Amino acid sequence: MGEQHTVKFPQEIIDEYAALGVDLPARFSAGHLGTRMGVQIIEASPERVVGTMPVEGNTQPYGLLHGGASAVLAETLGSVGSMLHGGSSKIAVGVDLNCTHHRGVRSGLVTGVASPVHRGRSTATYEIVISDEEGKRVCTARLTCLLRDVNPGDGAQVRSAG
Repeated sequence: MGEQHTVKFPQEIIDEYAALGVDLPARFSAGHLGTRMGVQIIEASPERVVGTMPVEGNTQPYGLLHGGASAVLAETLGSVGSMLHGGSSKIAVGVDLNCTHHRGVRSGLVTGVASPVHRGRSTATYEIVISDEEGKRVCTARLTCLLRDVNPGDGAQVRSAG
């Protein structure tokens, strides 16, 4: 969990944030909750966001991956896609998340892949498929984010989002 790694971003997104004085790859993270849960973003673009999360430490009393942990992974990945779609002038705020849990998993890593369903001017919706190490679907989620304009007071938050 404490390992440093670099997220693979498209160059045009890196350049967009660099023009604002933000070194996106160096400052990017899955957020405080995602970090505590071991979420690692592997690649990120408006078209596809991939991340992993360990099962260990994220289980419910029966030893299975907690449904809420799957929801955290799904919302993290869908929010990153929405943020990148909205660009540096927008903030992505989750307004609807639903998750269907298909099977339990007791160990290893789960991998989530977020793909856009809708990318508009004011909302973005992503489907997130979470699979176990054998490629079996664990959870299917859908996240809709509101894309709102960055306000002057948001500047510090946006710059420290990573």
